[in-house]
Amino acid sequence: MGAPHTHGQTYATRMTADSVGWPDARDSCRQSVRRAPFGRLAAWGNALLAGLVPPDNAAAAVLGADESHRVTGLPGDAPGEQHGLTWALGRLRVLGVKGLRLALPSAGHPLGLTGPPAFNDRALGAGEAVLAVGVPLGLVPEVEVFGPAGDRSATVLWRCAEVNDTPPADVPSLHEAEREMADGLREATLLLTRLDVAGAGPEALRALEAYRRRGHVELLAPGYPPRAVRVLESARQVSALLAIASDSHGAAVSASEMASRQAVLAPLRRTARRAQVAAYNALVDERDAR
Repeated sequence: MGAPHTHGQTYATRMTADSVGWPDARDSCRQSVRRAPFGRLAAWGNALLAGLVPPDNAAAAVLGADESHRVTGLPGDAPGEQHGLTWALGRLRVLGVKGLRLALPSAGHPLGLTGPPAFNDRALGAGEAVLAVGVPLGLVPEVEVFGPAGDRSATVLWRCAEVNDTPPADVPSLHEAEREMADGLREATLLLTRLDVAGAGPEALRALEAYRRRGHVELLAPGYPPRAVRVLESARQVSALLAIASDSHGAAVSASEMASRQAVLAPLRRTARRAQVAAYNALVDERDAR
């Protein structure tokens, strides 16, 4: 990868509510609300495939602040052949891909996956995948993060493989997800109160306050319905709250209390993942429902 990446860490990264990649609660909150690479690919890939944005704009939006995104394993590729995003997205469109769907699997919950087992295993290891609509293909990212804390960047390699042409697992409608997230946001707020969020420390409290005051951010891409934006925003609020609750001891001081806390957080994490999937899939789902 070159000299700047010598000390990087390569892994299939999980940038959802149930992951902590930074050293303190403040950075955990930041991670939980950042636009993850899977979300950008699904959202802007859908906007491109719908003819709402030009290829270069879509590729730049997917790239974001990352150093590079490459794609390998497309049909017809030679072993090890890699492509930039603009070319790869164009190739997917030529192959007949009509849209992209997000999958956010976790242990025991293959959310959004269709099989086969080998692909599901890779997606589970990554915690994420993007599945094509119209052609049975899926992409799983490998992410290399490098740089000091607070100034990190990443390279992403998307590995393409065949998937089963079957309905994805446990994907809610946008309406269902909106209802679930309304309940989930109330539950997460009440949970932090019960757990004594003040015990999380000043860093966590500053992170939460910064999140609440950060103002409008672009969550999705052109063409997405307002409801999808609302659902995704609610999911990210819940994810931020859960990151603090999970990382900080608060009022829980014993191992048994911490275990009980994790048991309470698990259903809320699942709800947040389901909402993210529904939001990112909304452009495709609404088009197919017409």
